[in-house]
Amino acid sequence: MRPDVTNRLRQRLDRDGLDALVCMSPENVAYTAGFVIPSQSLMRWRHAMTLITADGREAIVCIDMEETTVRASSGDTEVRVWREFVDRPIDVFVELLRDWGLASARIAIEMNYLPAADYELLRAALPGLQLHAADDMLVAARQVKSADELLLLERLARISDTAIRTAYESVAAGSSEMDIAAALTRSVYEQGAQQFKLMIVATGERSQLPNVGPTTRRLAPGDVCRVEIFSVIDGYHAGVCRTAVVGDPSPIAERIYANLVECKRAVFDAIRPGASSRQVYETYQKTFNALKMPAISFVAHSIGVNLHEPPYFGPYSDHVVQDGMVLGMEPLVYRTGHGFGMQIKDMIAVEASGARLLSDVTDTEKMFRIPA
Repeated sequence: MRPDVTNRLRQRLDRDGLDALVCMSPENVAYTAGFVIPSQSLMRWRHAMTLITADGREAIVCIDMEETTVRASSGDTEVRVWREFVDRPIDVFVELLRDWGLASARIAIEMNYLPAADYELLRAALPGLQLHAADDMLVAARQVKSADELLLLERLARISDTAIRTAYESVAAGSSEMDIAAALTRSVYEQGAQQFKLMIVATGERSQLPNVGPTTRRLAPGDVCRVEIFSVIDGYHAGVCRTAVVGDPSPIAERIYANLVECKRAVFDAIRPGASSRQVYETYQKTFNALKMPAISFVAHSIGVNLHEPPYFGPYSDHVVQDGMVLGMEPLVYRTGHGFGMQIKDMIAVEASGARLLSDVTDTEKMFRIPA
């Protein structure tokens, strides 16, 4: 298990008068265990769980198919195994609670992930168990990163940034989006990432489309290209996006990109401990509104074991920025009205003195130029 994380969570258990915490989602199992249980996110019925008690005990529940993988990464942590096609995972979990004297304990569990059928089985098997929602506790704990988490996210930010730069450097007019994707993924793995999530390769008119993957479309002079990738290690993500142009940009493309650069600078300078997330977004709007184009509903968000995590820096909520946060900052515009979209997405760390850029490989002051 990850001691810096589990110790932080125990403090919250103690504060709230709870006996134990149960994580069930792939994100929070990875967050607490310190590694990914591979098939958990691929097949929802292959339940895995981590159990952390206020008095210092820890356990992992996993399927027999993954037992050797879990034991290889879990050290001395107790592992309970359920047999696929034979056991119900919740029954093995119930046995663990009984063995540890927690049958009537006050337990925080991920209510947003716990299946309704398993909830009913748990209530029937342990009627004295007091269940409390753990979701807000986990969201709050994940917002401030430990030193080890920060180092990992900084490494991942540079992997993503380097991969995009390498991909852009490998193509020219006539290359396809698939060529970009091939170079992008090769670089991610060459740099040591375990996998990647949400690879976006969108060129020309497709650069207006959010969250689309590569096609056989070929680059043409003047094309605006928007490429984003989330590199992943041990369940942690770092998302970076860079905008390029094939050959020379049009005057309107240059004007719009210059505005996004101004937005990037303004938002970066506004993010510091004690700042208001809503006010940071309003700072972004003041600059972006000069374009008279539709604005994204947030300009930054926390990031870690999920692609997007609260808090969001937008108009619909307000949060205090904290020292230790790691954020994805992304001024963008999809619908310019000129047949292209643009985005600058960076990873930043919040420190006592302000924001620090983690994705610092590529200079984003100007669009990257792809040979025409």
